[in-house]
Amino acid sequence: MVKSIISAILGLLILIGASIVENKVVENSFNNFGNRLQILKTKIESETAVKNDAIEVQNYWIKEKQILHVLIPHNEIKEIDLWLAESVSLIETKTYDDALAKIEVAIELVEQIPKTFAFKIGNIM
Repeated sequence: MVKSIISAILGLLILIGASIVENKVVENSFNNFGNRLQILKTKIESETAVKNDAIEVQNYWIKEKQILHVLIPHNEIKEIDLWLAESVSLIETKTYDDALAKIEVAIELVEQIPKTFAFKIGNIM
């Protein structure tokens, strides 16, 4: 009986610990990526962004999303992929107003997606 209770408590602690680690990884990944998007946004606003700036951000995202694929649904990741790909093309053609709109949507996604996976009572129920 005591072993069962200890095992259940230990299992619960492991689950809670894993959830906290998962939350931190997702949060840190999106924060770092969001910072890069903000820098790109500033360059787009000043119309100094070039294709390589956008590709650098896109390549960073490609590396980050490999870890995120294990932790969050692929649909969330795919949305960011699409907005970034469009931004690269728009920056290349110097269509800065449209590129800015795409990056702003990507920034909003980067801010909102981690909230849906945060360890909160609203997300559990």
